[in-house]
Amino acid sequence: MDAGSVTCSPATKSQSRDQILQRKSSRENLDRFIPNRSAMDFDYAHYMLTQSRKGKENPIASSPAKEAYRKQLAESLNMNRTRILAFRNKPPTPTDAVPSEWSSVQQAKPVKARRYIPQTSERTLDAPDIQDDYYLNLLDWGSSNVLAIALGNTVYLWDAADGNTSELVTVDDDVGPVTSVKWAPDGRHISVGLNNSEVQLWDSTSNKLSRTLRGCHQSRVGSMDWNNHILTTGGMDGRIVNNDVRIRAHIVETYSGHHQEVCGLKWSASGQQLASGGNDNLLHIWDRSVASVNSPTQWLHRLEDHTAAVKALAWCPFQGNLLASGGGGGDKSIKFWNTHTGACLNSVDTGSQVCALLWNQNERELLSSHGFTHNQLTLWKYPSMVKMAELTGHTSRVLFMAQSPDGCTVATAAGDETLRFWNVFGSPEVAAKATRKAVPEPFANVNRIR
Repeated sequence: MDAGSVTCSPATKSQSRDQILQRKSSRENLDRFIPNRSAMDFDYAHYMLTQSRKGKENPIASSPAKEAYRKQLAESLNMNRTRILAFRNKPPTPTDAVPSEWSSVQQAKPVKARRYIPQTSERTLDAPDIQDDYYLNLLDWGSSNVLAIALGNTVYLWDAADGNTSELVTVDDDVGPVTSVKWAPDGRHISVGLNNSEVQLWDSTSNKLSRTLRGCHQSRVGSMDWNNHILTTGGMDGRIVNNDVRIRAHIVETYSGHHQEVCGLKWSASGQQLASGGNDNLLHIWDRSVASVNSPTQWLHRLEDHTAAVKALAWCPFQGNLLASGGGGGDKSIKFWNTHTGACLNSVDTGSQVCALLWNQNERELLSSHGFTHNQLTLWKYPSMVKMAELTGHTSRVLFMAQSPDGCTVATAAGDETLRFWNVFGSPEVAAKATRKAVPEPFANVNRIR
């Protein structure tokens, strides 16, 4: 081997190659505060720095023609630049924050169309001799899609499937008129409250009287609701009674708390809590687990915020412990309650008497019916309580409302002796797609936590 020759090992060659690549990458990733000399025009920079100083020290008067020529020459030679230092060869190519395939997917996502709400009723039927009495409950729609309405001493059934109307019963004048009607959960049996304090149970398929409940009240029975085989009745005497219709001694529990007529009764979906409203402006929440037959049951919550009779009651279908209540002409408000704590969550002044309330089963909406002055139906968006629609057509206060089994159609009856049907909650096809599972009431299967 010659003394002047140099031999490089493969490891040394690899190391030098890495150093060259590092230098190359360091040139590409220049610091923004260090000028890039290869991208700078030093001649132009020198001209800009010296020319401005010469102009200030030795101002030379020039004619307009020379000034115009100088500007045109500067534009031609690209001498109108103001920057001297260059920090990058070329700005980096902008990158999308969101990949294009993702943005195309988001753009393709359909926007939910706003539901059309008809402003007029789709059907109107005559309802002669219906009682114009705020404290009664004369309309109900059963699970078999049959509507029951009490007109004077007679209960009529209207089959929504074929539109046929039939007479269920006409009571005598000494026991009538009919003051309340309520379908049992099976859609076959119906309870009929009477002015003489009795309650009759009828089989709608055979048009036969099944039994008569006596001894519950001392005066008319204006409100009722079912909880499986328990029929709860409320009377003008202020009493609330649970009746087990399967046994002979049907009175199994009583609730005492109202001092005047009980005009609103509603069981929660879990069957654990009962809401009652009365003409004494009181709203009570009762716990089924502590009901007693030997002594009057104490209420769970006594709510005194309303300033008029409380008839309109509606349990929320998507939150088990949320109750909406409506006050009469001296109150005109809709209030929302947490029935576990008894707290009033919100109160909305509607401007008129609240006669009835219904929740939309498929959307977060609440429908209210009203009296003087507009006799309207108002659809509210919950929880913002923004008015979505106001439906008019009745010429007297809309005292009674009932909802079809599919949750889409609402029937209303008013003192103007008309029965109207409104497609306010959408078509059955749309409702079937939008049906969501209700949030169960917390600890619904636990009677009491000790």
